[in-house]
Amino acid sequence: MKRFTAFLLLLCMAFTAACAKGEEENKTETDNGVEITDYTGNTVSFTEQPRRVVALSGSFGEIWLNAGGSLVGATEDAVKERGLDLGDDVAIVGTIKTPDLEAVLACEPDFVIMSADTTGHVEAAESLKQADVPYGLFHVEFFEDYLNLLKSFTELTGREDLYKKNGEDVKTQIEEVLSQAPDMSGKTALFLRAYSSGFKAKDSQNMTGAILADFGFENIVDKYDSILEDISLEEIIMADPDYIFVTTMGTESVAIENLDAKLTSSPAWKDLTAIKEGRYFILPQALFHYKPNARWGESYQYINDLLAE
Repeated sequence: MKRFTAFLLLLCMAFTAACAKGEEENKTETDNGVEITDYTGNTVSFTEQPRRVVALSGSFGEIWLNAGGSLVGATEDAVKERGLDLGDDVAIVGTIKTPDLEAVLACEPDFVIMSADTTGHVEAAESLKQADVPYGLFHVEFFEDYLNLLKSFTELTGREDLYKKNGEDVKTQIEEVLSQAPDMSGKTALFLRAYSSGFKAKDSQNMTGAILADFGFENIVDKYDSILEDISLEEIIMADPDYIFVTTMGTESVAIENLDAKLTSSPAWKDLTAIKEGRYFILPQALFHYKPNARWGESYQYINDLLAE
């Protein structure tokens, strides 16, 4: 154990230049400490607000910032996909799928935020545990997941005002949109996720599918047991959905070009009710592929605006 500790110390010294060290920071003491249990059941106790936080997911890093925290390290997607303005003092510690554990440790973190759904993060958790570095593996798919995580983070930062602004107020916005939205009960929807090499039909057990369900749509993947994620044009024709919604992964133009080549260019596609009546929509990635976090209300408003056209 002494050798392992010494190795970690040398490792961190070797990578010190990767993270901003700055002057000694003041730490906010909590009254009785805060205990967080992550998605895997791992529990971490804090007697003071963590200040040297590394996020291995841009989305989770954004939630931490929404809670009033700050970061010393983040993965590339925080900048390239989320567009977060982190500043030059925040170290880039690899990618979301393959985080650089050495760079993470070099940041001397007092809390590492990770995704329970990413294999590389689950593997990294074992190394962080051995190094006695506090970490949390979290899962956010639906708005309530976001709200719960934001609550935990604001308890750590002591910023109840930000829980209201970025959580409760967003919930109110969603409720107001739904109260004014047309009831889509009885209407069917096909939700497709397109990417560079293919496409899949998704059910309601994901963020966008859940949003559509809140408007009253019946997802055809939920409705017909015979329809799988790898849906065919024949199955789509059989279901003949009233609405079709598409999200894209990666470069949108490439995903849409591939979808057209494999599906939408077919003459039979043009005979679908949704196509003939102009109810085929490509949804923006920022609101429907990436978790929108404090912009979740905008996602609901976007769908409502489409339905009003």
